[in-house]
Amino acid sequence: MDAYLGDYLPIAIFMAIAIALSLAFVLSAFVVGSQKPDIEKLTAYECGFDAFDDSRKPFDVRFYLVAILFIIFDLEIAFLFPWAVALGDIGLFGFWSMIVFLGVLTIGFIYEWKKGALEWE
Repeated sequence: MDAYLGDYLPIAIFMAIAIALSLAFVLSAFVVGSQKPDIEKLTAYECGFDAFDDSRKPFDVRFYLVAILFIIFDLEIAFLFPWAVALGDIGLFGFWSMIVFLGVLTIGFIYEWKKGALEWE
């Protein structure tokens, strides 16, 4: 049984070193880092809300629209990589099915563009 547990000794040593280094890095960031927030650091960013305000404020619909558009085109890329790798094996049918898929996404992108979803006021 000792020989069996001895096989896990390098893993235990690695985990101990990783935990010790992680704690050292986090604690050193608190000790060495300066905690001096200024006006610029406390201003609203990205979402347009104040940094320390009510967390239950409703978001503008445009944020959700941008998120949905990002997810759509992110999924497009996620489908393109395996398709490109397997293009030699899937043949002509796989090629044209991806062209139809890209065409539908392009039509959707043009529709969103014409509707002004990409314009920010």
